[in-house]
Amino acid sequence: MHTNMASKNNIVSSIFVILAILMLWQHNVSAQNNPVFACDIDKNPGLKNFTFCDSSLDVQTRVDDLVKRLTLQEKIVNLVDNASSIDRLGIPKYEWWSEALHGVSYVGPGTHFSSVVPGATSFPQVILTAASFNETLFKTIGQVVSTEARAMYNVGLAGLTFWSPNINIFRDPRWGRGQETPGEDPTLASKYGVAYVQGLQERDDGDKDRLKVGACCKHYTAYDVDNWKRFERYNFNAVVTKQDMDDTYQPPFKSCVLDGNVASVMCSYNQVNGKPTCGDPDLLTGVIRAEWKLNGYISSDCDSLDVMLKNQHWENNTSEKIAADALKAGLDLNCGKFLAQHTEAAIKAGLVKESDVDRAVTNNFATLMRLGFFDGNPSKQIYGKLGPKDVCTPANQELAREAARQGIVLLKNSAGSLPLSPTAIKSLAVIGPNANVTKTMIANYEGTPCKYTTPLQGLTASVATVYRAGCANVTCSTAQVDEAKKVAAAADAVVLVMGSDLSIEAESRDRIEITLPGQQNLLITEVASVSKGPVILVIMSGGGMDIQFAKVNPKITSILWVGFPGEAGGAALADIIFGKYNPSGRLPMSWYPQSYTEKVNMTDMNMRPDPSTGYPGRTYRFYKGDTVYTFGDGLSYSEFSHHLVKAPKVVSVPLEEGHECRTSKCKSIDAVEQTCKNLAFNIHLRVTNRGTKGGSHTVLLFSSPPSVHGAPQKQLLGFRKVHLGPRQQSVVRFGVDVCKDLSLVDEAGNKKVALGQHVLHVGNLKHSLNVRI
Repeated sequence: MHTNMASKNNIVSSIFVILAILMLWQHNVSAQNNPVFACDIDKNPGLKNFTFCDSSLDVQTRVDDLVKRLTLQEKIVNLVDNASSIDRLGIPKYEWWSEALHGVSYVGPGTHFSSVVPGATSFPQVILTAASFNETLFKTIGQVVSTEARAMYNVGLAGLTFWSPNINIFRDPRWGRGQETPGEDPTLASKYGVAYVQGLQERDDGDKDRLKVGACCKHYTAYDVDNWKRFERYNFNAVVTKQDMDDTYQPPFKSCVLDGNVASVMCSYNQVNGKPTCGDPDLLTGVIRAEWKLNGYISSDCDSLDVMLKNQHWENNTSEKIAADALKAGLDLNCGKFLAQHTEAAIKAGLVKESDVDRAVTNNFATLMRLGFFDGNPSKQIYGKLGPKDVCTPANQELAREAARQGIVLLKNSAGSLPLSPTAIKSLAVIGPNANVTKTMIANYEGTPCKYTTPLQGLTASVATVYRAGCANVTCSTAQVDEAKKVAAAADAVVLVMGSDLSIEAESRDRIEITLPGQQNLLITEVASVSKGPVILVIMSGGGMDIQFAKVNPKITSILWVGFPGEAGGAALADIIFGKYNPSGRLPMSWYPQSYTEKVNMTDMNMRPDPSTGYPGRTYRFYKGDTVYTFGDGLSYSEFSHHLVKAPKVVSVPLEEGHECRTSKCKSIDAVEQTCKNLAFNIHLRVTNRGTKGGSHTVLLFSSPPSVHGAPQKQLLGFRKVHLGPRQQSVVRFGVDVCKDLSLVDEAGNKKVALGQHVLHVGNLKHSLNVRI
């Protein structure tokens, strides 16, 4: 009897537990199915009397009406990312912080995955996508990411504001976050930023005043030291010349705002020339607002106002003064709680005016209005029908594979090595700590991917493989050399998948060494020594590696760099190794020997070399020294040739009567509006595929200007991707604007057009162009 009663009690308890779980699950599902939005007139008809809820009016009228209705406290709680609700006006709380660096991410509290949407398409890390040099691809990825973001918003799993892209210049190979950027060149970074922002933001109905989702260009500015030796981003003061600022660090941000019409710019942790960027009125109000005319909001990096207080000891350590400085400098939104906690006290102390708070919340609410947040139920709006079915679609997953294929760079290929024939190869040895990884492929600022295809899985789909990791992980403290050699010696070909992961290079983790970690070099060399067929070395990494030893080793027949290639990286790698796809990626950053890190201090922000100290300068534009591989390097399975069809030999710059350069010899002239009008020309190039294999070709147009004002030795003007069948040819056209493309920045930060001989070059083709008055 006692036992039966106990059993009954257990059953009843179990039923209650099950019911509680079901109720909780039901609550979660219903919560997930509800997007957050204001002006829900269906539930609260009285809201239609508010001007700010009238979607037929312009944004300015609506936002002015809203801000006038708010108390000071209601304004202040909308200065932070976790913005509070204003229930009396039908405005729910909103989380501003979501991320979408290379796919919808679970980093940041604004986005979640669940059983409703378990994953999203995970594209290659940005550095590899940039290696495609394909603006159409950059934009298409942005469009897919924003569609998936909107679909997740509609089921309550994401916000509408995404703090991406990262467009900092990858100036030093040791930077752990270089992988998140489009590389070392300002033109490439600018074009990437603009295209990705347009893909995220532009609506399908062409309404320029509205946004699909809000993008954010970060981290403004001269930010590229995270944690190197004793220097941390929180206490680092970037000392930057006006010239370097204007010709290297600022151009991607300027393009992002002016050409991309980005909804937000995020200021960085570091100081620039002694001032925290989030408290610098010249950088924020002066440049972003006044010069570039940002239509949107300026956000701080997360907790960067705390950093100003605790790490930088800015403004004598008073929280109120820092809150005031940030608001007066032009900050609108604080990722963190700082402004919510200290703004009211700053106003009471007379350190900042309520009108500064009004400006900030106006910019924030105006952005949400452009996103449709104040237009009532999203299901009745343009993207309201998107849902879980629109995330991880077959087409989106195929685009992730295509993006990796277009970015992968072939750095070495001895005759007869790649592509491998899947029929001729009976056994393939796949070796290396990155050969069967999953999460490594999607790097940081990642989401849960739709699925993974590892390199091993991709290769095994084509041929029989034998796999040995060779090392326990990428740190490779002890390589299992004998096992690896045994399988390599017996195989027809060997693929070694080596490199790094986030334990080696990541946010808050800069490298000291730029060699392959641990005993990877030993494993590679030993395996190559016993292999009887092709040996393909695959480097999976964000930054460049000193692999000179492999470059010169004749037993290593091919080298591929695959970045961190995203969810379909293994499939894309196999497509290239077995010749289903002809590689066309080009390096978006230079690869240096280890000796570079011994000579060059990571914290030296100067781009230009200094012969007096032996400082070699930075990036392919200025660096004078040895490289392992350089910016723009990359091979194909075909040979492509270039022939100049059309280009001027002389460009004459018209000057007004009485201009000083008419009577005295000038090295350069100011690139000002009256000089620059109609000063453009076209270049036509015939590109021929001389090979027997069709494929895409990346055309990079460079210019070497006259040596004045510390000009770059070479700089990228533009790039095109052209697809050609075997023996096919096509004409590629570039429009060159003299003042925009051929100008340079002088020592004082002024834009100049150098007079004299400019050399334009594509591959081995060179063309001299004389710019004269």
